[in-house]
Amino acid sequence: MSLSAFMTKEIISLEIDDNLSKAKQAFDKYNIHHILIKNGKELSGIITDRDLYKHLSPNIGTKKETPKDTFLLSKKINLIMSRELITAKENTSLNDAVLLFHDHHISCLPIVDDHFRPIGIISWRDIIKIIALQYRMKLANQHN
Repeated sequence: MSLSAFMTKEIISLEIDDNLSKAKQAFDKYNIHHILIKNGKELSGIITDRDLYKHLSPNIGTKKETPKDTFLLSKKINLIMSRELITAKENTSLNDAVLLFHDHHISCLPIVDDHFRPIGIISWRDIIKIIALQYRMKLANQHN
């Protein structure tokens, strides 16, 4: 089976020149772990919630927040995003995707078209869920 059957097509993305406050807002609003970063229509990078929180003060949004803490939110995403992208096409098999996750120690796999425009995303959590559901179906079929 190909990734097109499993990938999330509702992509949350930001532009390369957006600031970290926009990323924080997106992570908080959508409860996600990865944001694809575009330069125009093309995929340029990725930022994870871990990347963001490594660069922000834990005091943001608290009474202890300082002007320096607030200033960090104005940093540009392109300063902290990962540019070394491992991507896949929508016709990539699920097994090949599992190997990409394992071999490259990544937590998500952006799915791109022939022009390197993002058309979907799949995370390691999605892969675990798919494998678990397939295994449950196999067990159910064995008991019938």
